[in-house]
Amino acid sequence: MEFFDLKKQYQNLKSGIDAAILEVLEGGVFIGGLAVEKFEKEVADFLGVKHAVTLNSGTDALYLSLRALGIGAGDEVITTAFTFFATAEAIAATGAKPVFVDINPDTFNIDVNQIEAAITGKTKAIIPVHLFGQMADMAPIKKIAQKYNLKIIEDCAQAIGATQIIDGKEVKAGNVGDTGCFSFFPTKNLGAYGDGGMATTNDDEIAAKIRMLKVHGSSPENKYKNLEIGVNSRLDAIQAAILSVKIKYLDQWNDQRAEIAARYNKELGSVGGIVTPFVAPGNNHIYHQYTIKTTNRDNLAQFLTQKNIPTMIYYSIPLHLQSAFNFLNYKIGDFSVMETTSKEILSLPIYPEFTKKDQDYIIQKIKEFYVEKN
Repeated sequence: MEFFDLKKQYQNLKSGIDAAILEVLEGGVFIGGLAVEKFEKEVADFLGVKHAVTLNSGTDALYLSLRALGIGAGDEVITTAFTFFATAEAIAATGAKPVFVDINPDTFNIDVNQIEAAITGKTKAIIPVHLFGQMADMAPIKKIAQKYNLKIIEDCAQAIGATQIIDGKEVKAGNVGDTGCFSFFPTKNLGAYGDGGMATTNDDEIAAKIRMLKVHGSSPENKYKNLEIGVNSRLDAIQAAILSVKIKYLDQWNDQRAEIAARYNKELGSVGGIVTPFVAPGNNHIYHQYTIKTTNRDNLAQFLTQKNIPTMIYYSIPLHLQSAFNFLNYKIGDFSVMETTSKEILSLPIYPEFTKKDQDYIIQKIKEFYVEKN
């Protein structure tokens, strides 16, 4: 059994993907071109945004969003420390300071009730992370941002297709803040066959700035006239072509993930010692990860490994305790909710092609563990 089986998905889409790759190879345009433009339009239409700018990675989407919004040395950006390293890494890479707040114990997303207390005169932006496929509570975040004139950069790396009811309307992740940042890492709900990312926005100037920065800060009129120090962050045409094939199935795949999650919830919800994922009202969770909580996490994980069941821990070390961020002077005990959560979370296999037989086996063994324990 595998935690995520990319081979199955490829076999299901083989003819379409092979044809798309061949078309790019025969066309001879491997960076930019029609394949990239087509994919950008498809994502913009899917999310309901004005601009979708392809990039090399989700990390670059965060970094270039910050740059495009004028955030740099001396500024502060509020975010969560319960996320992948890239969220805060991108902030630090601009010269700005990551400022962490704790998480909601139910959703694992940033605790909106703690944001306002972290705001200083140097605060310029908030980066909410839509962790595991469920959007952060965006309505109060928008109100805080408006009150203090802050920018919002959504980290949507795990949440493409997730939605939330905001002011009575269903809105997709990446279409709420000033920018949305996506990753197409192969294991994401919409994954490339290599690195890839995207920044979305409804602001013409921000889109133009990101497009300029992604190609070494060069002018749109003359690529050898450089306006700023930028980066090299372009999505290959082959990756764009692959993603164009896949995006047609994204809603279906997200629905399949939800069905698998519902089966886990039904079978594990009554098992004493396990807390199944909480979905906040108004949210459509796309289950990039299916993550339970248990105080017996390490013993359970070891037991499942012995039964040839793979599990993962996202994230065992919150960012405020990573040695790379020692300069921020956080310490153990600063964020008790995420520190406790990091010791209790365990992600189980979930992907569209995951079989009921394999899932039933996992459920059976988890129940067996708790029967033996009791």
